Order: sequence, then structure tokens, then C-alpha cells
Amino acid sequence: MDSDDLGLFGSGSVTWKVHEEPILIVAGLRSLYLQALHPLAMAGVAQNSNYRADAWGRLVRTATYVATTVYGTTAEAEAAGARLRRLHARLRATDPLTGEEFRVDDPDLLRWVHVTEVESFLDTARRAGLPLTDDEVDGYYTEQRRSAALVGLDPATVPGTAAEVAEYYRDIRPQLRMTREAAETALFLTAPPLPWKLSLPVRLGLTLGPPRWAYLGIAGTAFALLPPWARRMYGGLGLPTTALSADLTVRALRLALTAVPRRYLEGPLLQAAKERAARHAALSLAG
Repeated sequence: MDSDDLGLFGSGSVTWKVHEEPILIVAGLRSLYLQALHPLAMAGVAQNSNYRADAWGRLVRTATYVATTVYGTTAEAEAAGARLRRLHARLRATDPLTGEEFRVDDPDLLRWVHVTEVESFLDTARRAGLPLTDDEVDGYYTEQRRSAALVGLDPATVPGTAAEVAEYYRDIRPQLRMTREAAETALFLTAPPLPWKLSLPVRLGLTLGPPRWAYLGIAGTAFALLPPWARRMYGGLGLPTTALSADLTVRALRLALTAVPRRYLEGPLLQAAKERAARHAALSLAG
């Protein structure tokens, strides 16, 4: 049945291997710090999004979209991509430097968001201790061209290996810069308003309770995991010791998460995907 297909990737893919890691919550935040350094990408978000008023809702929607493309059926992934393309097609923003209007679904901007996201997922997972061969790393980037196609990119124009990603970053760095919007976004990402139930202690005057401290630790780790050149653009240190400290922290966090029962870390989309994969494997054995 179509509803039982394995989606864009499937259980034997590198994508499933990477995205089963709960540590990717840190990767998602890392990608946002990185994306903010592109002035046009930042302008597109700032002029079309209510992320400050609905930060956690936007985070949930983004996470659901990624999970759908990774674990949903092919039809579910394609439907999610079509909805996103329709949304982007309506959006315009103004270049704060030139005053020129541009489309939010400009391929160069979509490519920047895609590359920073998948590179953050992969880099964070590896540095947290997920064993991946060089071939698997290239395989992940190649597989993720399917996700790029969902947002409207030509897969042939998207980096598909680690070497191509590194070259992409070298080529685009002259376009990146620290802007007021980037600084404000980074500050917001580091200390966003907590969801209502978690912010209740703050309303009662009990600031910096456990939820806030936990989030600050995750945000600090995500920032430290940025490439050295990105940390320097933010005015931070690009020293090897910073990266080493981040590696140790993210490895410890991954180990801590392994103690949490998987049923509490796996969302319904992943659980449904595993059930489909099990049925597919059983049918293959029966055949």
C-alpha cells in the first residue's frame, strides 16, 4: 500500500541513522545561529515571520516538517513540501542595504537554509559521537538532495558531498556579515521567552529556574559548535579549545539522553515509520 511505503529515505538510509539521534535538538539551534549571518535570509525571516511572538510554535512546526520529510510516507513528504512551496511563493522582503525587493523562495536563499540545516544535523551528530564513515557522510548529503527538491531546489545545484559543502561555505562567506538583525536574533535564540507553563516560576519572581538553565546550556553548546569563522563573525572566539569544549559537552549530553527510555524521545512520525519498516521487512521475508 502507498501508506506503507518507506518514504523518501527508509530504514537503511544514512538519513534515518542521523535523525534518530535526540541530540539533533542542539543541531537545529546551531543552524539558526548560522542562518542569521546571511543578511537577506535574515531579512526574509524578520519581515515575514512572527517568530518572536510565537517562537516555540514556529520551532514545533519546523520540527514537524523535518520529521515528516524524513519519516513520513512519500505522499506525506511531498504534501508537506508543496505546502511550504506555496507559502514561500507568496512572500517578499526588502533588502535592508539596497532597498530592492526579493522573493523569499529565491534559490540562493533556499540553498543557504538547506545547507546550513543539513550540515548542522550531520556535524552535531558526528561530534556527539555518532559513528559515521566518510562514505556515509557523503551519502547523507546526497540523500538530502531529496529534501532540497521538496522546497523547490534543483537537486543538481545542491552540495551532495562533504567536499562540496565545504566549497559552498568558502564561496558564500563573503556574502555573510554580522548585522543588527543577526545580533538581535542570536540574543533571542539564546534567551527566548519560555512556554507559559515553564515561565510561571519567572512570573512569580523565581528567575533562572531549571528550565531556563537547561535551555541556556543547550544554546551555549549550539553556539560553540558553530564553525570557527562563524563564531568570529559573532565576535566570539574561534579557538580550537572552544570546539573541543563543545565536543565534550555535546558528547556528555548525548550520553545523558541514552539513559532516557526511547519511547519518550521518539515522536509519532518516527514510531509510525518504524512500524511501516517492520511490516515491509516481514513481507520481504515472507516473499
